[in-house]
Amino acid sequence: MKLARRVSAAIAFGFAALSATALPLAPAHAAAQAADYPDKPIKIIVPYPPGGTNDIVVRLVGKKLGEQLGQPVIVENKAGASGNIGAESVARAPADGYTLLLVTTGHAIHPSLYKNLRYDITKDLMGVSRLSSGPMLVMVNPKLGINNIQDLIARAKAEPGAMFYSSAGNGSSTHLTTELLASKAGIKLTHVPFNGSAPAMSDVMAGNTQVVLDLMFSALPQVQSGRLKAIAITGTARSPLLPDVPTVAESGVAGFDAEVWNGLMVPANTPQPIVDRLNAELKKVLADPDIKTRLDAQGFPASWSTPAEFDKQIASEIKRWAPVVQASGATVQ
Repeated sequence: MKLARRVSAAIAFGFAALSATALPLAPAHAAAQAADYPDKPIKIIVPYPPGGTNDIVVRLVGKKLGEQLGQPVIVENKAGASGNIGAESVARAPADGYTLLLVTTGHAIHPSLYKNLRYDITKDLMGVSRLSSGPMLVMVNPKLGINNIQDLIARAKAEPGAMFYSSAGNGSSTHLTTELLASKAGIKLTHVPFNGSAPAMSDVMAGNTQVVLDLMFSALPQVQSGRLKAIAITGTARSPLLPDVPTVAESGVAGFDAEVWNGLMVPANTPQPIVDRLNAELKKVLADPDIKTRLDAQGFPASWSTPAEFDKQIASEIKRWAPVVQASGATVQ
């Protein structure tokens, strides 16, 4: 019995000693990983088709990031389920800093919209940095005779439910921002969803629907050509690209502010030194004069953040959009 107790005590001591010596290894291993990082190409998953605003931003930023890190940054489009297929793939990827995900406002809307998401953006992913953010334009068919938000409100109140608006899809940021605007303005607009921004704007240009919201990058050519009329901007300040277009708030809908954004995330448990390295390099990229100029020209200015700030923003946006989704009645299985 005494021998058995001595053997058990020795084993327990051995495990305790092993645990004590192992404790500092985790941060040391993470630091070693960061010191060697990156030693192979990095992949950024864009969960949308190529050619859109977010895709263009990532390719612009990714090229410069690769130059700074000394490794290629490969952009891979993995579209499907409004961005959820690509997001899930990164949530399940190795947490080593070699697979990043582009996330957008839509990913903060999805937890309230989708009933069966197979990933949790706040638990399975962690923020690296915001990349860019900007307002949308509120646009109408030029033949309507609507010149400002007050004209829109008056027409909608005179014809309840008879005014139709297009969106890039059910539950999209364009859909829910329009719903938010209608709610704040006290009007009823009837939703007509499309598969993407281009057909949504085309329907308003054709006169089938009357109102559409979209990013300045996509909308500017249509406004500048006269095919659509911009009556307001959804941010807190006017844009230098369209200085004569007032904000929704200054047009009489007090407190209205809705900007869209994008940024990069990595799988949860990615070593913090690697996240910090990526964040520091992205800060340099987004401060580069050429990058800033090109993003400004798209109406989607550079908007760097710390990882903690980006995580906090995403959590806040999830809470912000949940009641809007509920009020809209939108759901996706």
